[in-house]
Formats: sequence, C-alpha cells, structure tokens
Amino acid sequence: MVEPTNNLIEKIKQLIITRLKLVDMTPEMIENNAPLFGEGLGLDSIDALELVLGLEKEFGVIIPDAEVGKKVFQSVRTMAQYVLEQQGKV
Repeated sequence: MVEPTNNLIEKIKQLIITRLKLVDMTPEMIENNAPLFGEGLGLDSIDALELVLGLEKEFGVIIPDAEVGKKVFQSVRTMAQYVLEQQGKV
C-alpha cells in the first residue's frame, strides 16, 4: 500500500473546504484520520455527493456506488489512498 503524500492530503483537505464551502475552516483544522461523517467533521449525504463530484473533477476518480463511498469517505487519509489507488490503475 502506497502512503499518500502530504501534498495530496493537503489537496484533499482543500477540496473538502472548497466544495463544501467551509469558510471558517483551514486545512490544519481537519485531522487526517478523523471521521468525516458523524462525530468528526459532521458531514451528511449531500456533502458526500459534493465530494464525489469534487474527486471526479479534481482527480478524475469515480466512486461507483455507496458501498465504495462508505470506505473512501472514512477520513481524509482514506480519500487520498483511494485517489492514489485509482490513479495507479489508469
């Protein structure tokens, strides 16, 4: 398993902030391994859809279904890991 770079993790955090219009948040405020949904960032299903679109536009990565989405959107690190895995398959 390839470890995501800090650069990619920062890009993912910026994508979350930009796509979800979290104007009062900085990338430093988002923990790499914290849950994105529930008690973590507290995102909801509409946020998830926005992130799916953001990943597709920014990284050319597709989330095929909700089952994959649940695994990918556990944390910033799992999102970065998925991007790396998908880009490696191209």
